[in-house]
Amino acid sequence: MKRDLSRTLAGAAARTIEAELEWLATCLQARLSSYFGQPPASPVLPQAGSAPVLANPDCPYSAALRHLELDETERLLLALALAHHLRPQLLDVLSSRNEVTQRPYTEFGVGNSAANLNAPTGETACFLLAGDDMAARLQAISRLAPEGRLARLGVLRVAAPLPGERPLSGALTLSPGFLAQALPGLSLLTRPDQDLPAQRVDTTLAWSDLVLPAPTIEQLEDIGLWLNHGQTLLHEWGMARRIAPGYVCLFHGPPGTGKTLSAGLLGQRCGREVWRVDLSQVVSKYIGETEKNLGRVFEAAEQHQWILFFDEADALFGKRTSVSDAHDRYANQEISYLLQRIEDYAGVVILASNLRHNIDDAFLRRFQSVVHFALPRAPERLRLWREAFPPVARLAPDLDLPRLAQQHEISGGTIMNVVRYACLRALARGDQTVRAQEVDEGLRRELLKEGRSS
Repeated sequence: MKRDLSRTLAGAAARTIEAELEWLATCLQARLSSYFGQPPASPVLPQAGSAPVLANPDCPYSAALRHLELDETERLLLALALAHHLRPQLLDVLSSRNEVTQRPYTEFGVGNSAANLNAPTGETACFLLAGDDMAARLQAISRLAPEGRLARLGVLRVAAPLPGERPLSGALTLSPGFLAQALPGLSLLTRPDQDLPAQRVDTTLAWSDLVLPAPTIEQLEDIGLWLNHGQTLLHEWGMARRIAPGYVCLFHGPPGTGKTLSAGLLGQRCGREVWRVDLSQVVSKYIGETEKNLGRVFEAAEQHQWILFFDEADALFGKRTSVSDAHDRYANQEISYLLQRIEDYAGVVILASNLRHNIDDAFLRRFQSVVHFALPRAPERLRLWREAFPPVARLAPDLDLPRLAQQHEISGGTIMNVVRYACLRALARGDQTVRAQEVDEGLRRELLKEGRSS
């Protein structure tokens, strides 16, 4: 039954998308014919009433377009972005070379990089809608802007350009949320680049599992407010002209105090993926490579609306030294580029550091919040100890958790390392009893790692 329903939905979607792409092909041919005609002309496209009728109630793509109340121009832009994935040969005509310059036509704007070969860009959309008509081009640009309706609805946006490229050279990008709604079952279209220098942060815990002081929890909830209501504040309340489009915050505190976990749970609570950027893979000794790597990360994040988590951020945002050679000047350029991308990113960026004073004060002034993750106090440590052991484990009668919580000022991460050690010792013995002496031994080892004695 489920397979038959999936086939029905797929067939309905195929017929609808087939009609949309045929309409796109007709509009594209009309634009090219008028542009290269004698004399050239620039009619306004699409012609009113020329779009296919969205009549099939069983088609999720049709239902999504009707729900969003998209006009014909917005539908045409969606079809242009979708063609790159479902019928790329339709756009081959835009890859033709100019016989005079022997290069691709600049005005066609298709991507030429290996990652986005023949991908339609903001320039492609402007050419399709406006040709060489300046007034129509300005209208097209306003539709593609971050404050435009398609971007505000979370349907389509122009990805950020590579360093040094024109603003409209970014690829037309359909949001994963829209694709999941309009084309269910085609998750391959929404997969991020597997070669990015970033890893997804996942957790099986819940928000209620966070063991943090109340002020820290409140600051985390403030970030959640931005994730849930930031776009409304910017666009419906008209604050986009006055405040930055995103939210940047610093998490600082000792290792193991919950910085990464809190970022993951924020994403889980607000329906956003969290990706941790690996700075060791981002920073390159070759000129221009660091900016390219960062550009790829931010382009993917903008496409998928990720929360970006930069661990050990003081590697890039540490206190600056005087410029003594070309390497220092280039390092400052990298930092400036990253700061600019962070400030332009219409999402949440979290920078994490073990020590707040390692971050340059000039950078801190640009952040919307600074959240301190302190070592847990005795009552919090007791809760961490009690919740750390698996349900199947039996605690020996002489295992005094209140005493451990009171005597040892350690992080939640350290507690988990101790519990892992003690539970593995119990499994090695072939029983389910966690012994006090093995917990003490695990604790001793952890304290030695931190340069302390028990």
